[in-house]
Amino acid sequence: MTKLLTRLMKDESGATAIEYGLIAALIGVAIITGARSLGTALNNKFSSIANTVNTTN
Repeated sequence: MTKLLTRLMKDESGATAIEYGLIAALIGVAIITGARSLGTALNNKFSSIANTVNTTN
């Protein structure tokens, strides 16, 4: 029984999977944050262009 517990304590394959999961989650958060920022900037730019076009007519 102690051999089994010792072997389970030394097994690090689960820790590696958790680390990869955390890295994937952080990359996902970075992509979402970047896309939201880019979307806001594009929205502001197109609104500015629309206002310029509307005022020149």
